[in-house]
Amino acid sequence: MQTLTPQRLRELDFKATDVREGIIRALLAAGSGHSAGSLDMADIFTALYGHVMRHRPEEPNWPQRDRLLLSCGHIAPVRYSAMANFGYFPVDELLTLRKFGTRLQGHPERVSLPSVETTSGPLGEGLAQGVGMAQAAKMDGADFRVYVVTSDAEHQCGLHWEAMMTAAKFKLDNLLCIIDRNFIQIDGSTEEIMPLEPLADKYRAFNWEVFECDGHDIAAFVATVERAQAVKGKPQVIIAKTIPGKGVSYMEGDYTWHGKPPNAEQAKTALAELAATRERILAHV
Repeated sequence: MQTLTPQRLRELDFKATDVREGIIRALLAAGSGHSAGSLDMADIFTALYGHVMRHRPEEPNWPQRDRLLLSCGHIAPVRYSAMANFGYFPVDELLTLRKFGTRLQGHPERVSLPSVETTSGPLGEGLAQGVGMAQAAKMDGADFRVYVVTSDAEHQCGLHWEAMMTAAKFKLDNLLCIIDRNFIQIDGSTEEIMPLEPLADKYRAFNWEVFECDGHDIAAFVATVERAQAVKGKPQVIIAKTIPGKGVSYMEGDYTWHGKPPNAEQAKTALAELAATRERILAHV
């Protein structure tokens, strides 16, 4: 991974705003979809596609690419917007989200869009799929890394914990799990519905190397990934603390935006706020 320079960091902060704008426009065009989680993971997906991962948009099935799995497939708009903004397909295609016949299904579909590694939908399955890919890489002597993005609430699924045990057993140090720790799910707070804390201690008990960071600080996230990549003999997890709906003031911290899109007036307000964010970034260049 190359050094993250101040100039490159500003470019990524700017790009994250573009990714959020793409999410809002896509959700408005679709008239359905998930806002809160998509927006709060924009900084991390920007960092992954813009700096962390080894990949080639012009050659999406490049064998040496790093693998990125989105276990919580309902936040597909953030992956699609990041992919569009980093050259995988035209940004205008985001407006086809959830339309009949589109490549941009409500949950990512592997056969529809190149570089989408798995078809996701049922929560909890992504880490198990990532474990398989990481183990296959070890068996083949391949040096790509496997990144699995998960929601916090899907830790309520038993399959995820089975995958955690398996990853530790096989010492899959080429596997990194990234948790969107936004503390919400469709009916409210994770800690009220099915408490997850102490989440970090649970991963440590399963013999994972645990890191925590601010999921909206791109520099901090990149530095944390670098520390994770230096770990030998253990899978790693980054618990990224995020704010649901980050970047749109009326959505931030409100669980009711978990599974609904903005209407036209709400989208107008959101886009105006994002435009103001873009101007603030430019003012510091």
